[in-house]
Amino acid sequence: MAAAIPLSLLVLLLLGPGGWCLAEHPRDSLREELVITPLPSGDVAATFQFRTRWDSELQREGVSHYRLFPKALGQLISKYSLRELHLSFTQGFWRTRYWGPPFLQAPSGAELWVWFQDTVTDVDKSWKELSNVLSGIFCASLNFIDSTNTVTPTASFKPLGLANDTDHYFLRYAVLPREVVCTENLTPWKKLLPCSSKAGLSVLLKADRLFHTSYHSQAVHIRPVCRNARCTSISWELRQTLSVVFDAFITGQGKKDWSLFRMFSRTLTEPCPLASESRVYVDITNYNQDNETLEVHPSPTTTYQDVILGTRKTYAIYDLLDSAMINNSRNLNIQLKWKRPPENGYIHYQPAQDRLQPHLLEMLIQLPANSVTKVSIQFERALLKWTEYTPDPNHGFYVSPSVLSALVPSMVAAKPVDWEESPLFNSLFPVSDGSNYFVRLYTEPLLVNLPTPDFSMPYNVICLTCTVVAVCYGSFYNLLTRTFHIEEPRTGGLAKRLANLIRRARGVPLL
Repeated sequence: MAAAIPLSLLVLLLLGPGGWCLAEHPRDSLREELVITPLPSGDVAATFQFRTRWDSELQREGVSHYRLFPKALGQLISKYSLRELHLSFTQGFWRTRYWGPPFLQAPSGAELWVWFQDTVTDVDKSWKELSNVLSGIFCASLNFIDSTNTVTPTASFKPLGLANDTDHYFLRYAVLPREVVCTENLTPWKKLLPCSSKAGLSVLLKADRLFHTSYHSQAVHIRPVCRNARCTSISWELRQTLSVVFDAFITGQGKKDWSLFRMFSRTLTEPCPLASESRVYVDITNYNQDNETLEVHPSPTTTYQDVILGTRKTYAIYDLLDSAMINNSRNLNIQLKWKRPPENGYIHYQPAQDRLQPHLLEMLIQLPANSVTKVSIQFERALLKWTEYTPDPNHGFYVSPSVLSALVPSMVAAKPVDWEESPLFNSLFPVSDGSNYFVRLYTEPLLVNLPTPDFSMPYNVICLTCTVVAVCYGSFYNLLTRTFHIEEPRTGGLAKRLANLIRRARGVPLL
């Protein structure tokens, strides 16, 4: 009995901390959502957003265990003292005239802009190292980012998260318009998700369907956010976004009816078990397109109304955490059908340095309504070195797209909302005043044709030079290595003997 008491105490000491760990509230959370929007052109846009929030100060705390937040990105924040990181890969161009404003637009190719902490002494070195690491993580050509394509904007790219100051010395921005987005970029992007592509909304991320679209953009946004209302501590937020636009009509049928299976070749079968929120939003705003109205099936869990990008929107909400939503049919295949109604129905300029950095022009201007503003720049063409031409010089050279950042007056006054409880697509650019909203637009990258030299001339010179060298070298080598022998004359042959026999018979002197 005396030996049993120490044993019991030992068990309590071993199990006690574990029990407390099990009862401790998780410090990280995952919210995922999909927004399906019928566009004015008849196309359908699908926007995925996955938010992983971690209540931890990575640059102060010694973090060794990662649960939902990707370890690769967490180590980048600590090692390179990052304040914010924004990276996007885009194929195609968002047609704002036909599709309306997007939730979050990105330029064609690859875009990377980073805010560093004020403790960083050599920003350019950290920027170069960071781009190389990100190149390996996302299987992209970000290692080609250098001083020739890096700028430091002073007006447009403000921090999206918490920021005590805005010293633009710690900001770096670069665009690679030639970057081609493919499955090699999508696969590592999906691996950063807590459920990868095994459960939840990520099961719809099928590569052959996502890249067979008119527009494809995937992005990673990392920023610090307030942990509570008084902002006494911070949390780190990772937003992974993916936007695609599917074609308007079904081939051969001329209809605009869509479903999850028709768009992604898959349906939703279960929520991500690690997600605290998993929802699908379908834009069912009452507007007509070609005298048609939109219907969705099955019936949504609830509806949500809010002012999005200056317009009041109504969304049908499908909550995957609602067991009745999926269990009834063992899968969720949302269908969108169109039905005909009744018949009555700022200037900052930074000049470029040759082969060191590009031009940067920023203007803060106020545009009057119903006006057209044109900005033109005079430039001179410079001759390139032959080593600076791309493998396909006749294709041309790309100029990075322009960026337009604006506060647009809202048509509908927005009421104050709790940003934490609002959908993810409405809280990336929070504004304190509901009378306007923030918009950032990009133009298309410009393709410039430059005079191209005749690259066949070096080939001809090389061939001629090699031929001359080969002939001369062969002749000299033959003369230097050949052995010469002197042959002694012989006494004669058969012909000479026959001739002497005849001469002897005739009495003529022999040869």
